Amino acid sequence: MTTQVIVVNGGSSAGKSGIIRCLQAILPDPWLALGTDTMVEALPASLRGSDGGIEFAADGQVSVGPEFRALEAAWIEGIAAMARAGARVVVDEVFLGGPSSQRRWQQALDGLRVLWVGVRCDAAVAADRELARGDRAVGMAAAQAEVVHRGVAYDLEVDTTHTEAMECARSIAARVERPASSSSAQNVRVRWGN
Repeated sequence: MTTQVIVVNGGSSAGKSGIIRCLQAILPDPWLALGTDTMVEALPASLRGSDGGIEFAADGQVSVGPEFRALEAAWIEGIAAMARAGARVVVDEVFLGGPSSQRRWQQALDGLRVLWVGVRCDAAVAADRELARGDRAVGMAAAQAEVVHRGVAYDLEVDTTHTEAMECARSIAARVERPASSSSAQNVRVRWGN
């Protein structure tokens, strides 16, 4: 069965976005890249920094409220609907809830072929990247480095501590199941017909 969705989970500044850009460049078919940052950017300003929406503490901790969860559920179902409609999607995620976060995605993606990928990075390296980026609350990378992986099951894990994004993307791409070409499908029918 052809892979329809790639869910890439890792902490802030682990290197997920770079890997996903490389995946989009090397996979033979077009893939949409959507993720939690995209959803947060789409939220109304009133839900950013509110206890009903999403809050980023000065120490990098993230907390979400019921209004965020309701919109997140719709977001996840929407991505699943796009995949069911034929779009190939790479999801850039941060499973702050560990296995409960993964279960939400598993339920929505039920019946689809999903490749689950964990992106690990040493907390100190991720923290250095976070400082260099300058667009994250300091402490977020260290706080998320391990917690997002606890209890989460993967088909493949990559580690960006010492591995470049393109090499990680190639490892992931090698695990993506592609549709059989029409010529190979035709060859199978000919062999079976003899």
